Amino acid sequence: MLLKEYRICMPLTVEEYRIGQLYMISKHSNEQSERGEGVEVVQNEPYEDPNYGPGQFTEKRIYLSNKLPSWAKAVVPKIFYVTEKAWNYYPYTITEYTCSFLPKFSIHVETKYEDNKGISDNIFDTEPRDEETEVCFIDIAYDEIPERYYKESEDPRYFKSEKTSRGLLQEGWRDTQDPIMCSYKLVTVKFEVWGLQTRVEQFVHKVVRDVLLLGHRQAFAWVDEWIDMTMEEVREYERATQEATNKKLGTFPPAIAISETPLPSCARSGPSSAPSTPLSTEAPDFLSLPKDRPRKKSAPETLTLPDPARRDSLFRFPNLFSWGPSPPQPE
Repeated sequence: MLLKEYRICMPLTVEEYRIGQLYMISKHSNEQSERGEGVEVVQNEPYEDPNYGPGQFTEKRIYLSNKLPSWAKAVVPKIFYVTEKAWNYYPYTITEYTCSFLPKFSIHVETKYEDNKGISDNIFDTEPRDEETEVCFIDIAYDEIPERYYKESEDPRYFKSEKTSRGLLQEGWRDTQDPIMCSYKLVTVKFEVWGLQTRVEQFVHKVVRDVLLLGHRQAFAWVDEWIDMTMEEVREYERATQEATNKKLGTFPPAIAISETPLPSCARSGPSSAPSTPLSTEAPDFLSLPKDRPRKKSAPETLTLPDPARRDSLFRFPNLFSWGPSPPQPE
């Protein structure tokens, strides 16, 4: 298990970010989805928690079988998705991810939001830990973002909001910006496979950092689109976007209407641990082929198994995630 605390400051208030976060997640999910690939909303309902009060429970399936990089083609089955479950008691949330293919792989994210510049230490210390948690600050303006995600229109150094006049963030902006809030995220990654655990957990944390950086940059860059929305309006936008996204995936629209129907008790409290999968096309070092070792000419490029139902057919393992287009598969 590898535990890290991420702190991401935003030129917003906690109350403003509540709307911006919902808008950003819905819009981003829709943009990244296409038929058969992307984010399907399975459940999205209000609920009442005995400890945290009223909140919102969301369950999603993230289909990735055609978004996997070439290095994973031979090990990932075609029916592949990540389950995301979120318990939103804003300004406190719990999110967990489980993988249909890797049952020993999990990510658990605990989040708190405060109107400050990331100065609250021990914000998650509800129980003692064996060792001090590593704290990682993420700067939405000056941290390097992977080139495939970069858009100048979403760069806080060059973007200025017409409606709020915030933007063109300068070096050291966290010390001078007003308003400012911080998203504190305690991320636990587990991959309980001997020999691979440390490398996989470190790799996933790198991916988590990239995803957090991209999402928070987008939430601010899209501020003029959502800043005037009420909670009712953003929930309606969320509902409409979810239905459109599910149609793009080619699935039947699930029951995602926001109703007063309470959830079963087992779904009301966030579990103590959970999982996710990296959204990257880059293979970690431990899965890369040594570059100085020549490949045998006789070695097959892909592993194929016969289909019991058809003697002339081949079962192919697909590729692993990338938000970009995947290369054509051999016939």
